[in-house]
Amino acid sequence: MITCFIRYRIDPGRPEAFAEYARNWGQAIPRCGAGLIGYFGPHEGSATTAYGVYGIEDLAAYEAYRARLREDPLGRENFAFARRERFILKEDRIFLRLVSAPHAPLVRHGTGR
Repeated sequence: MITCFIRYRIDPGRPEAFAEYARNWGQAIPRCGAGLIGYFGPHEGSATTAYGVYGIEDLAAYEAYRARLREDPLGRENFAFARRERFILKEDRIFLRLVSAPHAPLVRHGTGR
């Protein structure tokens, strides 16, 4: 399993456009075969940085997924939306693999348990 991290530089005056874009991928990405972890928009700090994160089996599966995404009606519409509205200023994609597993169980502090 590999994880795709997409770092976006977005127009700081258009966070609602990026949020709509993210919600659309929330439907199309899982339907086309990738395990969406989520899209994350600015909250505190930088108003220009956002992320999309999803898992996929390997690079061959990624290529097949991308082909399905290009043919998906919502996928095509979302690509066109981003091109037309120009709220994404830059996009960088990197594939990483988890190297810290296995993780210890989460310890909750201050809960009285």
